[in-house]
Amino acid sequence: MKLLKVLLLCLTFTFVSSTFSQTVYTTKTGEKYHKSSCKYLKYSKKEYTLVKAVQLGFTACSVCKPTKSNTAVTNANGFTNNNKPSTSSRSTTAKQCTGKTQAGKRCKRTTKNSNGRCYQH
Repeated sequence: MKLLKVLLLCLTFTFVSSTFSQTVYTTKTGEKYHKSSCKYLKYSKKEYTLVKAVQLGFTACSVCKPTKSNTAVTNANGFTNNNKPSTSSRSTTAKQCTGKTQAGKRCKRTTKNSNGRCYQH
């Protein structure tokens, strides 16, 4: 009876540990895998497990640096839990406008707009 309990406990542990996987994201045309908050996932995002992404030949992004300790964990129900507390408040800093003037020079205004352009461009 004791052996049956130990065997059942081992099988349960094996099943539970295999249903959790590290979730990373890739772009449609890229060769890197990323965390969900990476800036390179702005236009396209395809979800993979960390193991599957490595098997497919993807390498880690050098900007967001996804590792097992800082990527989201997906359980069997499809819910994700981040290992680190979320920092939902993003601090935006002003940067120089990327627009061009009529003379062909770069605009000197600063902007906090996400597209990188000031109100005039």
